[in-house]
Amino acid sequence: MLTIKQITDNTEKVISGLEKKNFKNAKETIGKVMELNSERKKSQAKLDNNLAEVNATSKSIGMFMKNGQKDEAKRAKARVAELKEQNKGLEADMNAAAENMLQLLYAIPNVPYDLVPEGVGAEDNLVVRSSLRECKEGDTVGNWDTVVDNGDAKAPHWELARKYDLIDFDLGVKITGAGFPVYKGKGAQLQRALINFFLAEANKAGYTEIMPPTVVNQASGYGTGQLPDKEGQMYHCEVDDLYLIPTAEVPVTNIYRDVILDEKQLPIKNCAYTQCFRREAGSYGKDVRGLNRLHEFSKIEIVRIDTPQHSAESHREMLEHVESLLKKLELPYRILRLCGGDMSFTAAICYDFEVYSEAQKRWLEVSSVSNFDTYQANRLKCRYRTADKKIELCHTLNGSALALPRIVAALLENNQTPEGIRIPKALQPYTGFDMIS
Repeated sequence: MLTIKQITDNTEKVISGLEKKNFKNAKETIGKVMELNSERKKSQAKLDNNLAEVNATSKSIGMFMKNGQKDEAKRAKARVAELKEQNKGLEADMNAAAENMLQLLYAIPNVPYDLVPEGVGAEDNLVVRSSLRECKEGDTVGNWDTVVDNGDAKAPHWELARKYDLIDFDLGVKITGAGFPVYKGKGAQLQRALINFFLAEANKAGYTEIMPPTVVNQASGYGTGQLPDKEGQMYHCEVDDLYLIPTAEVPVTNIYRDVILDEKQLPIKNCAYTQCFRREAGSYGKDVRGLNRLHEFSKIEIVRIDTPQHSAESHREMLEHVESLLKKLELPYRILRLCGGDMSFTAAICYDFEVYSEAQKRWLEVSSVSNFDTYQANRLKCRYRTADKKIELCHTLNGSALALPRIVAALLENNQTPEGIRIPKALQPYTGFDMIS
């Protein structure tokens, strides 16, 4: 969440940044936060003065009694009792203002960086790089013609999955429901191969592998900004008040909740493979067919904890890592810098990676790589000690490297041949086969 210092020192910049994210009533909400903070500080100041008077007056009582000044001692005792009663109200007022301010802060998104373009939705995202063609400055998704036609009609992945007995969507419906596919035979082997490939590449890039729980408590959800769950996307185990994770970002980043790191430890680089769970409420239609949008899926996440001075470099390195994976998988891709209106609640800047599906004639998002600045760290109380012993908030970053469902879809669709589905060379040591037929 935003810090009070951010808001009070750069009020107009914060408001304009929130407006770039299309946050409604930004000025009024920030005004209310500042009002509550003023109330909290006034109550705190009065409480501190009263406590100082209580201490001084309490000390005087003994002196009065020692000198036989019983009336003065009686008046001092009455004053102490009066102040203590006042303090109960002041403490209640201070805590109420602090709690109301905290709840407001939880509902305010992160402020985007200046580099984030203006825009309302996906059509306004900037295309910054692509394997298919050169990008010009100012190219947006809305004005970027990307349809590729190599002549032969391509079958969509759900037909290929049925043809080669790789994925059974109907069986998943029987066992659980829509959005929970069953991978079979070489389909399951392909999943496992991709997981091992992505983890091996992350390990070579210096990421330490973590195997975290896939269920988290409420504090973890608040720490990374998934709670309050504004869009109802998380599966909630109500009896135990636990949540199925939507991404490994949540448990891995929460390793550093309420931790003070040493500056020499940074940047910390972690990766994790987990199953991810998203309700995807309201999702329907052709764009969610097959593997395009699932309730449960596999994903490898990379997470960094860094200093403010180095986090931009960390973000660049993460983008290069994800791009290298797509190059090795020989998939057509493009990289988008998201506009303010299409960014996540918690991100300060975000780049999406999309792969092209020749069969569906559309782009499929496979990764988001974000820098959250101090937003998550402030919620987490994730801090570091500088060389001169100051305690500062860390920057947190994460990205998918990569999410499997749409990678599998693109691999099946883009690599189909009359003989079967070709496996990219970089993946063959992990699959143990070079063709699905």
